[in-house]
Amino acid sequence: MSAEPQENRAKPEPVAEALPLNLWCVIPVYNCAEPAIRVARACRRNHVHVLVVDDGSTDADLHARLDGTDIAVVRHDRNRGKGQALVTAMHYLAGHDGTHMITLDGDGQHLPEDIPKLMDAIREDPEAIVIGCRNFDTLNVPRSSRFGRGFSNFWIRLETGLVLKDTQSGFRAYPLRLLSRLRLAGAHYDFEIEVLVRAVWAGARVMEVPVSVVYPPPRERISHFRPFLDNARLSRMHARLVGRRLLPWPHKRLVKRSDHVVMSEFMRHPVRNLKRLLMENATPAGLAAAAAVSSLLAVLPLIGCHMVVIYYACSRLHLNKVMALAIQNLYMAPFTPFLCIQIGFYMRHGRWWTEFNREMLLHNFHHRLFEWLLGSLILAPIFAVIAGTITYLAARLLQRHLRSI
Repeated sequence: MSAEPQENRAKPEPVAEALPLNLWCVIPVYNCAEPAIRVARACRRNHVHVLVVDDGSTDADLHARLDGTDIAVVRHDRNRGKGQALVTAMHYLAGHDGTHMITLDGDGQHLPEDIPKLMDAIREDPEAIVIGCRNFDTLNVPRSSRFGRGFSNFWIRLETGLVLKDTQSGFRAYPLRLLSRLRLAGAHYDFEIEVLVRAVWAGARVMEVPVSVVYPPPRERISHFRPFLDNARLSRMHARLVGRRLLPWPHKRLVKRSDHVVMSEFMRHPVRNLKRLLMENATPAGLAAAAAVSSLLAVLPLIGCHMVVIYYACSRLHLNKVMALAIQNLYMAPFTPFLCIQIGFYMRHGRWWTEFNREMLLHNFHHRLFEWLLGSLILAPIFAVIAGTITYLAARLLQRHLRSI
């Protein structure tokens, strides 16, 4: 059984009276003691409480190093992951009347000098999640970080409809009252993706503020991100979130807002809203995703309801519905169903279907329908990849052409 987290005996000093909220900076740490201690001390100079969560580090005793300060420390007996460290912090702050948790990485990537920017955003909307949008126009930014940010932004847009610039930033402010009511499963880097998506589904607003970022040269960089394992966890989390997004029942609203869209808006401004539909998620990646989803569903034997299913899926995933409905016309009968049936027939009988007569088609329709399903399970992913790739390349070329004009 795991040991209980240990805590420094020193109690935090009272926060400045001018501060209306009980804000805490939380720094999850794993084997990066020196930069983490510098970050913790710098955070305290912003007149907020500071909590360091030692996630099973073996390089230093953070209790001893921070003994005599008013910086609180809790420790895991073993490494449990960044997400679990933040959950531990949530429980700790709940017992200390914390209202907001500002998270920073312990490796020194985030600058405590930017904390006031997040504090200003919290005061503007105490129920919002605030993300520190990192400025990547600086030295030593890894290519993997640039790719990861774009990849994450794309999936978050599918899952929430929000166009955000930096969904992978760990420099954030969370309202604890909202977080305590969310059902979260992620325990590692996938936690930060899940909490953002589920908070948006619950009605929370997301605000981004510009912050600086520091990346040391590659030889001096500290990173515990394991590319294969952590990317697999992130992919699994996105699959779960997309799957939940596609389900028809609504999400429980924990934050009430009045910025809903009036249903009669389209009728009052049809031209403007038609333009909005045409430009919806019109990035190359967004258009490619719409083409891929449309192709995947159009090949399946959804007789008589392809258009409805495609429209529903694209609406739930915030994809370009005009593109999707246009692409699905490429797979209309009879060519695509016939091709699927041929492949399914071959899979069942080891030969191609050549007996084209009334009995084989109508009297054995249930067999042909099953073969259509079998064949579509082979062809649908192939057509989805082809359509998505062609659409992406075409959109990129068009985008470059328009920029050059």
